[in-house]
Amino acid sequence: MKVDRELITALWAMIEPLLDPEGIELVEVEFKLEAGRWVLRLYIDAPGGVTLDDCQAVSRQVSALLDVKDPIEQAYVLEVSSPGINRVLRKLQDFSRFAGSPVRLKTRAKVQGRRNFKGMLQGVENSKIVLTLEGNRIEIDPEELETARLDLPEKELFRNDLRRRSASGD
Repeated sequence: MKVDRELITALWAMIEPLLDPEGIELVEVEFKLEAGRWVLRLYIDAPGGVTLDDCQAVSRQVSALLDVKDPIEQAYVLEVSSPGINRVLRKLQDFSRFAGSPVRLKTRAKVQGRRNFKGMLQGVENSKIVLTLEGNRIEIDPEELETARLDLPEKELFRNDLRRRSASGD
């Protein structure tokens, strides 16, 4: 069975209003067949990041909501997780919020002769996503976007975290 985009849209519309009042952002909704079982995976974030307790609380709330609304026909497992360091970017405000960060983008059709981009996110101007790539400015219409993710170097993040801890005496 192929995942129905309408189901994902309906799930998003049900779940997001539940989380907004709690200050939790719904970053992504996935519904996939993995290792012979259906998995509904929610990625959440908050201004200071999310904890295991946040994930557990959201899991309980969403599970109760889905038990009542019952939008999914087949059996599934619910997983709630943080989006990780290379989180998906979906909303225009994501592209503004993470301006100055390295990103990877893929477009549905070619833009300036290519579909895959790895560059520095500049933000949003005139409702277009702006990035620099090899010194060139690229503007992408959000409607043309297939996927977008932060592309942060994991080893650098951990190295900076270690420096902060050692500087604070932890």
